[in-house]
Amino acid sequence: MLDPVPRPASGLTVRCTRALLSPWSRLSLLTALLASAAVTVVLCEPQRLLSAGWPPHLSGAAAVVLFGIGYGVCTAAFVPRPVLNLAAGALFGSQAGLLSALGGTVLGAGIAFTLGRLLGQDALRPLVRGRWLKAADGQLSRHGFRSMLAIRLFPGVPFAAANYGAAISRMGYVPFLLATGLGSIPNTAAYVVAGSRADSPTSPAFLIAMGFIVVTGVAAACVAWTKRHRLRAR
Repeated sequence: MLDPVPRPASGLTVRCTRALLSPWSRLSLLTALLASAAVTVVLCEPQRLLSAGWPPHLSGAAAVVLFGIGYGVCTAAFVPRPVLNLAAGALFGSQAGLLSALGGTVLGAGIAFTLGRLLGQDALRPLVRGRWLKAADGQLSRHGFRSMLAIRLFPGVPFAAANYGAAISRMGYVPFLLATGLGSIPNTAAYVVAGSRADSPTSPAFLIAMGFIVVTGVAAACVAWTKRHRLRAR
């Protein structure tokens, strides 16, 4: 008895599969995921950690690790890092808070980079046509580590925007994550120290941390202004 011959896939099935895996379908999925994550974060109100504190039944290293994981997920969902950094310092102190915040920073950047690379790059790269967009894409593609390190050291570009912008470029994973981890140390440490000393705003540590935050903010504004005028001159 002859074995049944397998039927070829119908044209409708092939077209549906191609449509679901198309770049714009994946971009729509990315948009839906980010919107859902943002809504979830708004409903959960993670900023309450600054006022309510950490749950009393969670403590020690497990709490630091758990906070770092939550930190990473929140940053991928557009929660501002300064709020999370202040919370890390207020909850765990300077040292443990810095470790948790840096781990969460790298984790959140990796999540955003992966989502942007897998779901958004193919659809968005053809749209990179403007002068500023081409300049940013070329800089990240050719000098990824150096450019991302500068972005993290002088945080004038929003964290999420830098993550997804790097994902659309041809920058590699290792330079992106390494530059993120190293470049985020100074600014993250300043916020964590400020959070840990928030109960004594006149202490030298708090004043130095706040001064560093202001100086880096001004420096980032100056760098952005200089880059803008150079692009206009070209």
